[in-house]
Amino acid sequence: MNNRLDSIFYPKSIAVVGASRHPGSVGHSLLANLIDSRFQGVVYPVNPKARGILGIRCYPNVIEIPDVVDLAVILVPAPLVPEVLEECAKKSIKGAIIISAGFREVGGPGIELEKQVCTILERHRIALVGPNCLGVINADPSSSLNATFGTQMPEEGNIAFISQSGALCVAVLDYAKESNIGFSKFISMGNKAGLNENELLLYLKDDPKTDVILMYLEDLVDGREFMSIARSITSHPRNPKPIIALKAGRTLTGARAASSHTGSLAGSDKVYDAIFEQCGVIRGNTLEEISDYVKAFSSQPLPKGDKVAIVTNSGGPGILATDACIHHGLRVDPFPSAVRKELRRILPETIILNNPIDLIAEAQSEQYEATLDAILKDSKIHSSIIILTPTAFTKVEKIARSIVNSTRKHEKPVVCCFLGVYDVSRGIDILEAHGIPAYRFPESAARVIAEMSHFTRWLKRARTGTKKYQVNKAKARAVFEDVRRTGRTFLLEHEAYEVMQAYGFPVIPFSLAKNADQAAQAAGRIGFPVVLKISSQDVIHKFDFGGVKLGLKNVSEVRRAYTEILKSVRSRKPDARITGILVEPMAPSGKEVILGMNRDPQFGPILMFGLGGIYVEALQDVTFRLAPIRELAAEMMIKRTKAHIILEGFRGEPPYDTGTVEDCLKRLSQLVTDFDDIQELDINPLLVFEKGKGCMIVDARIILTPEPSC
Repeated sequence: MNNRLDSIFYPKSIAVVGASRHPGSVGHSLLANLIDSRFQGVVYPVNPKARGILGIRCYPNVIEIPDVVDLAVILVPAPLVPEVLEECAKKSIKGAIIISAGFREVGGPGIELEKQVCTILERHRIALVGPNCLGVINADPSSSLNATFGTQMPEEGNIAFISQSGALCVAVLDYAKESNIGFSKFISMGNKAGLNENELLLYLKDDPKTDVILMYLEDLVDGREFMSIARSITSHPRNPKPIIALKAGRTLTGARAASSHTGSLAGSDKVYDAIFEQCGVIRGNTLEEISDYVKAFSSQPLPKGDKVAIVTNSGGPGILATDACIHHGLRVDPFPSAVRKELRRILPETIILNNPIDLIAEAQSEQYEATLDAILKDSKIHSSIIILTPTAFTKVEKIARSIVNSTRKHEKPVVCCFLGVYDVSRGIDILEAHGIPAYRFPESAARVIAEMSHFTRWLKRARTGTKKYQVNKAKARAVFEDVRRTGRTFLLEHEAYEVMQAYGFPVIPFSLAKNADQAAQAAGRIGFPVVLKISSQDVIHKFDFGGVKLGLKNVSEVRRAYTEILKSVRSRKPDARITGILVEPMAPSGKEVILGMNRDPQFGPILMFGLGGIYVEALQDVTFRLAPIRELAAEMMIKRTKAHIILEGFRGEPPYDTGTVEDCLKRLSQLVTDFDDIQELDINPLLVFEKGKGCMIVDARIILTPEPSC
């Protein structure tokens, strides 16, 4: 075997350690499943108290098995598992599946027991699935392996399923059987003490039997490695494979309190959204959604674009489908003139040739087939949604067969929505038996075509690298070191500005004044009107302490404001340590956006962009990406927010300089990648001016990690 995971998926011999004679037990069910699946190798039950089980001779332990064994499926109580693994190592068994529970998931001694298992695996290089798992299925006829205790063997197909939940595996298999969905591989990972999702993805990347990968995840062992592997799969130049994921745990509980806007907005679920988007993974929100996606991606070609044609025999469902398509970013354009001409030739004059096209209630299979042929042969139409509402005139089975006949002639995705249950069931069976997905509601069909179109766009995207700027890294490092020497982990505003300047950000002119005379001189240099802001490590929210004065027009106003700020701050917080007062010009008007970063303990620096100002947390119009970002990602971060509509020029306003905002995002990516010291960072607001006039940072906050990085 060339790949060590072949011992899991393509073993020639299996030892079932803990096989049982008692029907209904896990040990009996798993052995029976292996036999019933017509496994193409040899099975050796291991049970010291039985001579034979299900007509197969038993052995007291794996050492006594006279032949070579590739895979051990272990079902003994958890405390006995380490001993069994050591015996497997002596027998030179290279793969193991631990079904047994009682490890990390139960806490206490179970944690230590799992650590012991991991040590044995590493020492003997045994590939392991589990513990605490349902098992593994390989539907490839050359193996025909059902090493689970859960269910019957699924039909062979081109979908691989990786799951952290064994119970979910059973449910998905049952659903798949009803929906005529087949699988190539089926892996219940359990506690992931051995193989995790990353190693399994690498195996499936080159698996010729797998075209689509479905995942149920509760966490990722290594998010950045996952991104790299997933991206290589979804972006493969010759054989890209869609990855469809259901990530549980959308709600954020027990999150640490965050002092910056970015920290409070960058919840763990948003991190996963960013990860999946950056590596082309399709995220489903529900089991129903991922099942819908799998049906289409595994059976239909990808669309070449986003133009969809809708064919229906009832106006209402056609309107619902149209609304859903447009909501998901698809185009429901009028039919090209050549298509209209062909449709006019083949359809009754009473039919209006709009898109969607309503064939009316009397439509028969001939109208469906001819319409679909005319639509699909036109290069300007990329996919089609076919809707059928059963009426007294409808011959559902004949229409289903006509759809099958038409789709065979064209390499374009077609999905159907046969409304109803009982009256359309035979038609749905015909469609799905021929690989045409059928959905209960038009909105589901539209969402599926939209995701397929998005994946096409992912494959066609421009491939960009990571831009590197010439920066003054030493200057930024010196600022951080000076801050740490004072015992602080947060930078004062002028210190944050100095770091920004070192990395080439456009920072508003500023000067730190230690007295009223210095403030007046700085205001004269900067130019009136000016702003004065308190600089103190003990005053975070400056306005609450009377620490800000705006619109100062002359020297006397600056001097008076300087005195008033000091008096106000000291009256409210007598022990405040005051560094000075910051002098800045009144900022010109512009659109306020926010740039930020929060360092996730698992995934590292996460960048944020969105609508800025005081309402950032209320509106939450933000997007996230893991740093470092590629050049195209900066543009996409802006376009993924509603703010981009405003920045592009809304209701007669001029367009704003988004190019300089993209530049700031890329500089921010470099800064937070260069310095692990930065825990959180907010640039809020970044003022964006009209196109060609740039942008300007008018407030910034940087918080360092408690300990300096090495």
